[in-house]
Amino acid sequence: MTSISRGDALALTRALVAIDSRNPTLVPGGPGERAAAVRLSEVLADWGFQVDLLEALPGRPNVVARIGGGRGGRSLLLNGHLDTVGVEGMTHAPFDPAIRDGRLYGRGSSDMKGGIAAMCAAACRAAEDGLGGEVIIAAVIDEEFESHGTRHLVASGVTAHAAIVTEPTRLAIAPAHRGFAWLDVTVTGRAAHGSRYDLGVDAITGMAHLLAGLDEYHRDTLVPRTHPLLGHASLHAGVIAGGSGISTYPDHCTVSLERRTLPGEQGAAFAREVEAAIARVRKRFPNFAATITRGLTQEPNDVPADHPIVVALARALEAEGAPAPVEGLSCWTDAALLSAAGIPAVCFGPGDIALAHAAEEYVPVDEVARATSVLTEVIRAWSGPEGTAWGS
Repeated sequence: MTSISRGDALALTRALVAIDSRNPTLVPGGPGERAAAVRLSEVLADWGFQVDLLEALPGRPNVVARIGGGRGGRSLLLNGHLDTVGVEGMTHAPFDPAIRDGRLYGRGSSDMKGGIAAMCAAACRAAEDGLGGEVIIAAVIDEEFESHGTRHLVASGVTAHAAIVTEPTRLAIAPAHRGFAWLDVTVTGRAAHGSRYDLGVDAITGMAHLLAGLDEYHRDTLVPRTHPLLGHASLHAGVIAGGSGISTYPDHCTVSLERRTLPGEQGAAFAREVEAAIARVRKRFPNFAATITRGLTQEPNDVPADHPIVVALARALEAEGAPAPVEGLSCWTDAALLSAAGIPAVCFGPGDIALAHAAEEYVPVDEVARATSVLTEVIRAWSGPEGTAWGS
């Protein structure tokens, strides 16, 4: 297999994009991350890292690679996910990492193999000058579904003084993002022929009353609840199903709801919010019957804008002559799991989250190069041979 020159982020991005790593939980028949993990582990070993492949799920390993350390400097974790979503409807070949007009195309190019390549190349380059602190590369599985990779990483005891997750931020510094909570609500009615209003109970109309109440709660309570980087809290109905025919009273209606939470909110509270809305409907309609089934919950992330890792990124960007915007990230990321484990984690990487999962996905070549350069300087400052750092 063709070797990749030390610290060549663009070549590594192309090599990773060329490997199909669709998440098999999301995409039936998807091959998973193993081939990409093996290829990355080979490259990093060739670049001088100590590398381990650690299975987080059967047949689906994390890559954990280390370089530097041993002189008491500060440690830094660089995290990214190897899994991608499906390729249906894409307007270009998903695994052909073609470069056109300064863009590298392919599924996972923006989300987030360009970021993984940049962080690996940066650690390699920074280590050439010696590192007083350890840099840990974690290329993980399953972020697109339930984050088993980063959960396994944290459970294994991996720790660091700070972390950068190289999700696509267009090279903005993103110390905060929303969380989310999912649940299903089923409203129960009574089936009857459409002519028998005296027997039928319309579960769909009952659900309409509940959704109207939740919409009012969203407008009156959640919209005014804001975060300086993230805007307001929100909820919406994602999927609804019910009924069996136009001339039959529906005996059930189920809706799937998503609540996007702000720092300071808890995902578990969503069920209580919906229970309160059910109680309000029941006050108007005493026979109203509804049950809740809780789903996945992921908590928000919020690292202070004056945290040393944020300051280090800002100063490295400024040293490059680049703007250093501090923004909120709209999507959820594994940074929240790292921060919850005591590793303050911010997002910074090449590419645009708006292109993630899209029919056309690409990462600008110059952003991969700029991300690599900035991360190299951050690592040198944070974990360099002197053990000193910007923002200390």
